[in-house]
Amino acid sequence: MLISNKHISRRAVLKGVGVTMALPLLDAMMPARTLFAQGAAAGKKLRFVAIEMVHGAAGSTTIGAKKNLWAPAATGNSFDLSPSSLSSLEPYRDYVTIVSNTDVRNAEAFTAPEIGGDHFRSSAVFLTQSHCKQTQGSDLHAGVSIDQIFAKKHGQDTPIPSMQLCIENVDQAGGCSYGYSCAYTDSISWASPSQPLPMIRDPRVVFDQLFGVGATPEDRKERRSEDRSILDWLGTSISRMKKDLGAADRARLNDYLDDVREIERRIQKVEARNASGENRELPGAPIGVPDSFSEHVKLMFDLQALAFASDITRVFAFKLGRDASNRAFPDSGYKGAFHSASHHQDKEDRILDFAKINTYHVSMIPYFLEKLKNTPDGDGSLLDNSVVLYGSPMGNSNVHNHKRVPLFLAGHAGGALKGNLHIKATDGTPLANAMLAMAQKLDLDLPSFGDSTGAMDLNTVQAPVATDKA
Repeated sequence: MLISNKHISRRAVLKGVGVTMALPLLDAMMPARTLFAQGAAAGKKLRFVAIEMVHGAAGSTTIGAKKNLWAPAATGNSFDLSPSSLSSLEPYRDYVTIVSNTDVRNAEAFTAPEIGGDHFRSSAVFLTQSHCKQTQGSDLHAGVSIDQIFAKKHGQDTPIPSMQLCIENVDQAGGCSYGYSCAYTDSISWASPSQPLPMIRDPRVVFDQLFGVGATPEDRKERRSEDRSILDWLGTSISRMKKDLGAADRARLNDYLDDVREIERRIQKVEARNASGENRELPGAPIGVPDSFSEHVKLMFDLQALAFASDITRVFAFKLGRDASNRAFPDSGYKGAFHSASHHQDKEDRILDFAKINTYHVSMIPYFLEKLKNTPDGDGSLLDNSVVLYGSPMGNSNVHNHKRVPLFLAGHAGGALKGNLHIKATDGTPLANAMLAMAQKLDLDLPSFGDSTGAMDLNTVQAPVATDKA
């Protein structure tokens, strides 16, 4: 289309009865009489997704490190991912920065009463890199999580400053074990040192919040009872919008609306199946939650990609598991329970079984990366302008330590991250050093973070390290 003096506001939305839907970036939103490339660059927005998987990794054990079950053997950009749990990332290696051999000291026990409570404080440390106060009361204290620091700077111009999602049940009330409140276990996102943010498990709730479906829960329930798509309520608004768009924008809008409808259809299918009376694998889960782990994760990733495409929000915290969960992941090739598998007694055969679960969990990520890579954003893609952090605050879960924790980043952060790099830190390096550096790549002016001792160089290979830590 030709860019004329008339253009659509970047904040324009589609409106229906009780429904408001944001729009994806369209050519018609570019400033009038401005070259497309200049408009795209001016509209570049950074996005951030922080993903936690609990219980560390098989590669954090001495045996696992020697077998390269997490981090590849070679540093630099000629590493081989095939032996590792990161093998599924191979098609996206140009976007991937692997950081290995870092520690999360603030997740360790500082006093005798804290010993043994690693499962119940680790999640609170993951994105705050701050040691949390041992309490089962309301006097919580951790730190501000890095996703919320990002949201404070980059999320204030979007309808939703940030969103917090999860896969497992995290609505436990009161105290958990070893003197820790369940609030520490249930959230990875902290708006202040005393305010953990609740995480949403139900894809239907996420969908309704993202697309403003109904002003109240009662309105949303009534709309769903009529078995109509959100697009039915937006029909007139969509038709009116399309009249003002060129051919390329109409095609882009159609693709976006098709994606919205497909996600809605899948949610409706899950709800119908779970309401049928058939036995469920997760009988206590909300009706919109799929029993299938992979189906649930993919729905949540699709919702995140759509939210980024329409600039509803620019930051997500996504918790894939809950500490001490004994959920099984048979699709991994190992049928045993997760928590039990993570306590492998440092036996090689059991470590290899645990690595199968790690590999399966990481294999969920390429689905999301492909979505981001295939979504145009300014003069690049969403993946070019995003950082996806995946990691765990635990290392060798068998002994509940927090050394050699698993971590990788995906995305180019608007050009600030080169990718295709494995960095092996020197022994004793805090994970906070990598998070501080990532924050700076995301245009956050942080002089320090958690127990950081300095920002790690995320675009240069560190000096190789020959020693192993127990």
